[in-house]
Amino acid sequence: MDVQMEIDRTNKATGRWKSIAIVSDGSAVPGLGDVGPEAALPVIEGKALIFKSLAGIDAYPICLRAGSDDELISAVASMEPTFAGINLEDIAAPRCFHIESRLKEIMNIPIFHDQHGTAIVVLAGLINAFKITMRDYTKVKIAINGAGAAGIAVAKLLHRYGIRDIVVCDKHDAIYDGRIENMNMEKQWIALNTNPSRKRGDIKEVIRDCDVLIGLSTANVLSSDDVHKMAPEAIIFAMSNPEPEILPHLARRGGARIIGTGCSDYPNHIDNSLVFPGFFLGLMVAKCAKITDEMKMAAADALAGTIKMPDLKDDAILPDVFDRRVVPSIALSVALAAIKSGATEEKISVSDISKQIDERLSKL
Repeated sequence: MDVQMEIDRTNKATGRWKSIAIVSDGSAVPGLGDVGPEAALPVIEGKALIFKSLAGIDAYPICLRAGSDDELISAVASMEPTFAGINLEDIAAPRCFHIESRLKEIMNIPIFHDQHGTAIVVLAGLINAFKITMRDYTKVKIAINGAGAAGIAVAKLLHRYGIRDIVVCDKHDAIYDGRIENMNMEKQWIALNTNPSRKRGDIKEVIRDCDVLIGLSTANVLSSDDVHKMAPEAIIFAMSNPEPEILPHLARRGGARIIGTGCSDYPNHIDNSLVFPGFFLGLMVAKCAKITDEMKMAAADALAGTIKMPDLKDDAILPDVFDRRVVPSIALSVALAAIKSGATEEKISVSDISKQIDERLSKL
C-alpha cells in the first residue's frame, strides 16, 4: 500500500482540512492572567464561534493542564493527524515562544499563536493611519510599551515590514543593546535589532518625539502631558485590557490624531478577530505546512486595503469584524503568499483558490 496516497485519500475524505484546534493552558488570559485551563475555556469557546460564523472553520477548543513545557508540546504534537492547524491561545511569555518554536520544528501543520494576530492587525491599522497622516513608514519612530508575547510579536513584524526606529519598553524600562538585567532570548533579539539610538528610561521618556505609541501593557500609565511630548498628529494604539494605557479623550487632549484601543467601547477597535478567521481559511485552502512572515504581511496589507482611501477617517482606520469583505480578502492574500513563498506543495491556481474560498463562505 502506498502510505502517502492513503494519507492523501483520507485527508480528502474527512473533515481534517476544515478543522483546527484552539489550544490553551490558561496561563495568560487577557485581563485575568494565569487562571488555569478551566477559566480559559469560555474565552476559546468564543473564539471557536467566531471561526465558524465568519469563516466556516470547525475550531475545537482544547484546554490542557500540562505540568511542563515538554508535556504541553507533546500533547499538542499528538493532535497533528486530526487537525489542519493549531491556534495557540493565552500561553504566557516567554514560555509561549519556546513552545511555538518547538511545535513548528516537529509538526507538519501551521502553528499560529494569537500574538501574531495582534501583530497583523496592528500593522494593518498603522498602514492606514500612515496614509491619513501622510507618514513614510520607513521614517517613523515607534514606542512599544510591553515586552510580553504580543509586544515582541508586534515589534518583530513591524521590523520585518521595514520599520527600524522602534523602542520596546518592559516594566524595567527601555530594552537596548547592552542591557543585562531581566533579559531573555526574545528580549535579546529586540535589543540587537531595534532601538538604534540606544534610548533608555521608561515609556514616558521614550515616547518623546515618537510618531506612534503601541500599548500592550497595563492601564492608565500615560497622561495628556506625556502625549503632548510626542510628534504632532501622533498615533496611539492603547491596547491594554480591560482598560487602555490612556483613555481616548485624554490622548486627544494631548494632541494625538488617531487613537485606537483594545476595547470595543471606543472607535478604532484594534481587534485580532479581524485576522484569524481569514488567515486560517487561507492556510487551509492552500494546505500550508508552515506560516511565513510574508503571509503575515500580506494579511495586514489585505486587511488595510478593505478600506479605500476616500473612506478612511481618523476614527475608522479598520473595518468592522463582521464586514464580509475581510475574510475572503485575507484568505486569498494568505493563500497566494503561501504559494509564492513555497509554504505549500499544492499545485493550485488563483482561480481555484478563489473558487474554494467562495464555496466555503457561501455555506455560511
